[in-house]
Amino acid sequence: MSEHNQNSNDSILKKPMTRRDVLRLAGTGGLGLLLGGSAVGGMFAAESHRKTEAAKVPSASEDQVPFYGQHQAGIITPAQNFICFAAFDVTASGSNSLQKLFQSWTAAAAAMAEGKQVGEESSNHNLPPVDTGESVGLTPSRLTITFGAGPSLFDDRFGLASKRPPAFKDLPSFNGEQLEPQWCGGDIGVQVCADDMQVAFHAVRNLARIARGKAVLRWVQEGFQRSTQADPTGSTPRNLLGFKDGTVNPDVNSAQDMNKVVWARGNDGAAWMSGGSYMAVRRIRMRIEVWDRSSLKDQENTFGRYRASGAPLGAKNEFDPVDLSAKDEKGNPHIPADSHVALARGDGSIQILRRSYSYSGGIDLKTGQLDAGLLFISYQRDLFKQFVPMQQKLAKSDRLNEYILHVGSAVFACFPGASKGGYIGDTLF
Repeated sequence: MSEHNQNSNDSILKKPMTRRDVLRLAGTGGLGLLLGGSAVGGMFAAESHRKTEAAKVPSASEDQVPFYGQHQAGIITPAQNFICFAAFDVTASGSNSLQKLFQSWTAAAAAMAEGKQVGEESSNHNLPPVDTGESVGLTPSRLTITFGAGPSLFDDRFGLASKRPPAFKDLPSFNGEQLEPQWCGGDIGVQVCADDMQVAFHAVRNLARIARGKAVLRWVQEGFQRSTQADPTGSTPRNLLGFKDGTVNPDVNSAQDMNKVVWARGNDGAAWMSGGSYMAVRRIRMRIEVWDRSSLKDQENTFGRYRASGAPLGAKNEFDPVDLSAKDEKGNPHIPADSHVALARGDGSIQILRRSYSYSGGIDLKTGQLDAGLLFISYQRDLFKQFVPMQQKLAKSDRLNEYILHVGSAVFACFPGASKGGYIGDTLF
């Protein structure tokens, strides 16, 4: 505290306190002196101590997600609070250039996952810093960086045409979509997730900086979920329409389920993809203003679930089985046949792993309405046996189509995990 503030505080304490004095002391830190010796001060200090304990910094083991491993982190990793998704187009040519890019990215990603800066700083202060610096002093925040190759990467530029998995290609057109080129495609997709947005942005920024001369950003989309501070129970997150999103996900703790639903195998058509997964990304704009004028009954019939609990219509709890044959007292189905849950579930034979985030892009200047919605991300073993049939059914007759519009689309073959000494994508080469 400065000498001026100390003298000012001393003089205030010698005369009756006014409301303005209290406010000024609060702003300068003097309120702590005023309360420190009183019963109120003791209570305030105790409460402050409890809050400090509750907000203690996680241990290194709790706050770090290992980068190296059999599978890439960020696929079955519990979803973090924020995402910064980036699609790149490769500008360099030749296999060596692409390998060097993946090697540099791997080293940087592994360092950032541990909360370290990218590279070692030069002693020459006349050169730009190696790391952009905005994450200095921040924890790793469970940062994960997941890399995937788009169908366009498998062309003559890098000699990879023969390595493209037979069933890996751009998605077909779906009924009602209005795709905008600025939200589609990419040679390489990078999903960056973290519990702090600045940590996630720092990772994308440094990957883009490392890629200069070899690759350029094609599109970037940031997103969010409810934070662990707002929902310490870790319940199913809600989308911007107010309904829970991801209730029916397969069990990521079941190796059997993940091998069936998520992880590609060597005998699926591309040996180098064994242990990887195929990612579908859709930028889905929500017509929020129209949705907000619809009745709760219509909203619940659209999803086929109760908004408050997330339970299927006619059931009580979120994770109760979806019974499409259940009827009400009038003999009508509880869950409409064209509801989102009925069509997405089908007969239950097709599953995907959803890992979606909400997004807000400000205002659509053409309509004056909010540009907000869902950055839908799913992982699956086979795009055309899992995601495509499900989306075709939804695009045809889902009640939800009245309130949403698909404006972006991309798919990526996410590499198997890298081992120390190796690099992301090394199985491809």
